[in-house]
Amino acid sequence: MFESAELGHTIDKKTFRAEVQKLREALLEAQFELREKGKFPVFILVSGVDGAGKGETINDLYGWMDPRYLSALAFGAPTDEEAAHPLMWRFWQVLPPKGRIGIFSGSWYSMPIHRFIVGEIDHSRFDQRIELINRFEAMLANEGALILKFWFHLTKEGQRRRFKALEKDPRTAWRVTKTSWDSLKTHDKFQEVASHLLRLTNMPWAPWIVVESADDRYRSLTVGKMVLDALQKRLASTREGTGEFPVAPPLSRKTDTLDVLTALDLDQCLDRKVYQLRLARAQGRLSELVRSPEFKKRSLILVFEGSDAAGKGGSIRRIVAAMDARQYQIVPIAAPTQEEFAQPYLWRFWRHVPKIGRVAIFDRSWYGRVLVERVEGFCHESDWLRAYAEINDFEHELRSDGAIILKFWLQISKEEQLRRFKEREDTAFKRYKITEEDWRNRDKWDAYHQAVCDMVERTSTGLIPWTLVEANDKQFARVKVIETVCDRLEAALKGKG
Repeated sequence: MFESAELGHTIDKKTFRAEVQKLREALLEAQFELREKGKFPVFILVSGVDGAGKGETINDLYGWMDPRYLSALAFGAPTDEEAAHPLMWRFWQVLPPKGRIGIFSGSWYSMPIHRFIVGEIDHSRFDQRIELINRFEAMLANEGALILKFWFHLTKEGQRRRFKALEKDPRTAWRVTKTSWDSLKTHDKFQEVASHLLRLTNMPWAPWIVVESADDRYRSLTVGKMVLDALQKRLASTREGTGEFPVAPPLSRKTDTLDVLTALDLDQCLDRKVYQLRLARAQGRLSELVRSPEFKKRSLILVFEGSDAAGKGGSIRRIVAAMDARQYQIVPIAAPTQEEFAQPYLWRFWRHVPKIGRVAIFDRSWYGRVLVERVEGFCHESDWLRAYAEINDFEHELRSDGAIILKFWLQISKEEQLRRFKEREDTAFKRYKITEEDWRNRDKWDAYHQAVCDMVERTSTGLIPWTLVEANDKQFARVKVIETVCDRLEAALKGKG
């Protein structure tokens, strides 16, 4: 994807100034419209050869646009805090919301390239990382993001000349370091790796734009014009939606009444003495597991979904009773806030991913997209259909970075739910647990039933399966949940799961 020699594009100073004046006015106008509409975010990735003018171009963009709605984000080697989280965590934290522009210098491409060149990963691991990046960018694009990826190219001789020119100028000499000159030694390998990367990641929704960077004015003006053109085209295509989506039909029709939920034996129960003995034993076991030296290298993510009034809160309380409060975080999920609406769907969950040695417990989770949002018609059918694959990608990326993920669906019968609803209404300290929304959801029992079956079928993978919990008897459900946590956690820490 690279030319073997520089093409010699240049722009004289007078032409540059005239072009910049027109460009700046148009960029500000487009940026204002982007901010006013707030329909999509813009990601500008600036990558390429050392010394090719990445920093100077970012400074030009800052000067040409309103910096209040523009974020420049630079990434070097991960900090200790970043290293304790999944690889993508530090990028998840700073994604620009809808209506804003984020410029990434040193993006999610930098570390895989560096690790491959120094020999920390092989071709297979490198390509695996690239595939994850492709899926991540596809998810951003499906959420509406405009992704612009610029690769600044210099030949080896062009890079050498640029370093010498920068060193001669006292105002820019600080930019050239020993690392800069060292990069010349790996220039050929870097170009080979970069060419491979660009071929694998040059997608229709996020194409690469290779910019010859020998001439500063040509480089900056080219990038500015391409940003403007992409912005104007996307803004012109933005249409106002009604905000009303049709309720989704089932993904498949069953020829009989048997499915993963109706097959459960909801009559299973435990008597009080057996319950207390098994619960105490499991809590002691869990306490030892999360304090073990092996767990300090891992993290634990527990996901709780289930029918309304199925006992998710009670199960969570029995689990955390076995842990130090400083070690875990309970994340209750409700309707998204305006801040969360301005980000990709998974963003509000990305923020709570635990670092190594800690536990995150989600009381409802990212599965809301394929459950409540699907059934209630809060999103397009295309959104929840693609969510299955995006969720599987998200969970498997967490697992590849050391997280142990356990997912529980607590199921009760329709009759038992009605009994618990009435009990809550009749008990003063439980009335806050029952709302009009609970009663409305009950009217859509069959639709939720189908959505759960589809969810389990499409997201219960071999490495991260769903555990279906028979929850008509609270004591049986609590013991099954905590014993499952202990068994799966112990197996994972021994390298067996």
